[in-house]
Amino acid sequence: MVPYFTRAEIEAGALDGRGLVVLYTDDPVDLYFMHVQGSGLVHLDDGTSVRLTYAGKNGHPYTSLARVLVDLGELDAGGIDMDALKAWLRTDLERGRALMRMNQSYTFFSVLPGDEAARGPHGAEGVPLTPGRSLAVDPTYIPLGTPVFVTVPEFAGEDGRPFGRLMIAQDVGSAIRGPQRGDIFFGTGEAAGALAGRTRHAARFHVLMRKR
Repeated sequence: MVPYFTRAEIEAGALDGRGLVVLYTDDPVDLYFMHVQGSGLVHLDDGTSVRLTYAGKNGHPYTSLARVLVDLGELDAGGIDMDALKAWLRTDLERGRALMRMNQSYTFFSVLPGDEAARGPHGAEGVPLTPGRSLAVDPTYIPLGTPVFVTVPEFAGEDGRPFGRLMIAQDVGSAIRGPQRGDIFFGTGEAAGALAGRTRHAARFHVLMRKR
């Protein structure tokens, strides 16, 4: 596979004039995090909304901006989450743009039609994701569609008890590499995004495989 244009090259106009633009946004930071999440709900000026879903990537490796800032001594590893990272990027937008371009990976989107959009974003398995039940995994180790019981002792669920539930491997992600790395889909909206942004806990996976 030959890598496509980098994030910096695309933002500088490498794809201009090809009729590929889906939407324009007034918030480059939120757009960046939609690239990280792989899908998003965009609110338009006329009051309507459009749901974008993953359509492909440019083939370049993913770079964690949080890790870059920790290594540079800009943020403390113990207190960094999505809100802290967004605040750093927005404090000086030009500085923030330069940092975001250090992640050469770039996600492309397509618009989900109305009936499909109402059911939520699609994962790599091609079906709508279910909040709290869909898990992104590394398919090299866990095939899509596999049931996985996830236990997170240090993370409390909606009932206040330690998180433990059966989930289905339905999605993938550039930063999800290895046999015991996963990303929980919490849903759509600010509350779900904030929860996802501060969830980075040690977990245990029990993968349910078909008995041969």
